[in-house]
Amino acid sequence: MDLADITYFFDCCIGHWAIERTYHYIAQRDVERSHTDFRVEAITAELRRKVLADNSYGEVDNIDQLPGFQLAFHTVSDKGEEVSQELRALFVPKSQQGTVLSGDYLRDRAYEEDRPIISTFTYDQSNRELLMTTPYTRVVSVDSILLVNPTMRIRRILNYRRPAEGEPMDTLALVGFGVEQKVG
Repeated sequence: MDLADITYFFDCCIGHWAIERTYHYIAQRDVERSHTDFRVEAITAELRRKVLADNSYGEVDNIDQLPGFQLAFHTVSDKGEEVSQELRALFVPKSQQGTVLSGDYLRDRAYEEDRPIISTFTYDQSNRELLMTTPYTRVVSVDSILLVNPTMRIRRILNYRRPAEGEPMDTLALVGFGVEQKVG
């Protein structure tokens, strides 16, 4: 597996980001705008091992070569709601088909639920898009980060109501769009 391009993607993500997002809550027919200050730092070897342990993931080859990050963010919505969170994430590539790398995406803390979580990811080297799919209790979140250049990313978030086993994901609960610009 060639990790050079995904490593470049994560290297570009290191730093401070100013994020403007719009969220569409489908059932409520409500639109919310928010501003987020987002800080991304490299993940240490010790924290890589902690993320694996928190998720009871087991041993991984070349752990120090795996892409990952630590992040902290503070969001303020146009309704005055504020959310802050810190977490660590690790990406464990498992296969590569052409330009698409896929594998597991582990976090020591999930966004929707306060617990460690294992998700899946694909990363397409041809357009530098990271797609992360997380099955939460009530929704399945499909989150895309498109790296336009080292200082701009486009974000798309689709939260589907979690379907019954074997049923398609076809009912959206939330759609989010964001423009993320590196600052400083």
